[in-house]
Amino acid sequence: MNFWEFKDKMFDLACFNIHQIYAWQPDFDRNNLSRWTKKGYLIRLRQGYFAFSEYKKKPDYFFYFANRIYRPSYVSLHTALAFYGMIPEAVVQITSVTSLKTASFRNDFGEYSYYNVKESLMFGYELKPMPDNRILQFASPEKALLDLLYLYPFYNTEQELEELRLDEDYLEHDLHKDLLTDYCAKFQNKALNQRVKLLFKTYGL
Repeated sequence: MNFWEFKDKMFDLACFNIHQIYAWQPDFDRNNLSRWTKKGYLIRLRQGYFAFSEYKKKPDYFFYFANRIYRPSYVSLHTALAFYGMIPEAVVQITSVTSLKTASFRNDFGEYSYYNVKESLMFGYELKPMPDNRILQFASPEKALLDLLYLYPFYNTEQELEELRLDEDYLEHDLHKDLLTDYCAKFQNKALNQRVKLLFKTYGL
């Protein structure tokens, strides 16, 4: 098989794994993947997962691959807060929440970090449409903030919360406080309840 036959079959998947290849071609020579990666035709996303290099030029695919290479997961924490303009810093890592074990991967699309929560806490994310009829699993602003306070328990003083430098205009006008409170109750975590109360006090909500 040559690369162009392979690309014609697999390109529209955007991200694919070795099992999908074998389902199509059981006798596929896996050495092709190493060769095509060295030539720059393919990008290795993680063990057994690949994408075509053309997707580097397409917007938002670094988010899409975050969803695909470690499932179930959704983009959250600092990445989501920066996306919504709630924190001022540009975020280098692409941070996600997963019910799988904590993991990280580095590839040409970025550095991917996944933080474990129990399965019952895998809620509060939206299905955002993107080009090519694909869907992103992306935390709502309220869930991203709760995920952060839950997974980073050192945010337990006014000083630590102030150093987050949350956008006060966003908190006042765009954050759905009732939804955040409802989501917080689902965690059933007293320490998180206290951190949320302290957050409201710190930012005058």
